[in-house]
Amino acid sequence: MRDEIHIQFTRFSAFYSPLIATMAGGFLKEQGLDAKHSVSAPGKSAIAGLLDGSVHVAQSAPSQGFTPLEQGKTPPALHFAQINEKDGFFLTGRSADPAFTWDKLKGRKVVIDHGAQPMAMFKYACFKRGLDFKSITAIDAGSTDQMIAAFRKGEGDFIHLQGPAPQQLQHDGAGHIVTSLADAIGPCAFSSLAATREWLATDQAKRFMAAYRKARAWLIATPAAEVAKAEASFFPDIDPAVLTSTIATYQKLGNWTPHVEITKPAWEATVDIFQHAGLITKRHRYEDVIAQPPK
Repeated sequence: MRDEIHIQFTRFSAFYSPLIATMAGGFLKEQGLDAKHSVSAPGKSAIAGLLDGSVHVAQSAPSQGFTPLEQGKTPPALHFAQINEKDGFFLTGRSADPAFTWDKLKGRKVVIDHGAQPMAMFKYACFKRGLDFKSITAIDAGSTDQMIAAFRKGEGDFIHLQGPAPQQLQHDGAGHIVTSLADAIGPCAFSSLAATREWLATDQAKRFMAAYRKARAWLIATPAAEVAKAEASFFPDIDPAVLTSTIATYQKLGNWTPHVEITKPAWEATVDIFQHAGLITKRHRYEDVIAQPPK
């Protein structure tokens, strides 16, 4: 018997390939699940879909749990598996710089993603690399598309983007990737799969998780070009070479680690990052946000 599973992304990009691969590689179909996927409207979290029952699994981030916890509430959803265990953003400059160091950002204009988590991570990367964030001119150009348009028009010396956007800029000769935030920050609980406590207790959750484990292992072991070919229909506007390059980069950076669990050390690293940014007032407990994957 087949049944539908509704998956919603907060952002949709090749960075989330572990989840995309469950659909693209046929792993959900093997478990008798027909996937319907959507992307949440701008400014709306995919968590809202979990709560109104229209979504079973949401692509989210463990840091999402900080908001209710800071209000003294129990998070309405739990994060039960990791998608990425490292930041997926890159810094792209106007020219190639194989000898790039973070102090080269001093006094420069940087178009930065001002979303809560991307900005917290950017500030922490500066801190880890010994750069005073206040020494740069941070530009808020709006949405990702607006940021890219502004940079292409000549605004900013550097831009802070998640793949495949920087790979596309490089492919077009409009910029050169100089470094990754993953290298500056190291492992952390960056992006995740979230669901309600009720759904996590279902048979569908067990079947989804079996598919996700297989998809993740396949993604890590398979050449990037083959993964890109399987995922191509999900990215009709992305050049195949750019998609391949993005997947290869994330494979090499170690964003997609073999284990599916969100580990305690990864969680604690994210708490460090959000404390450093002043976005949380205390250290929140792992158990209040994280669930173990269904088996």
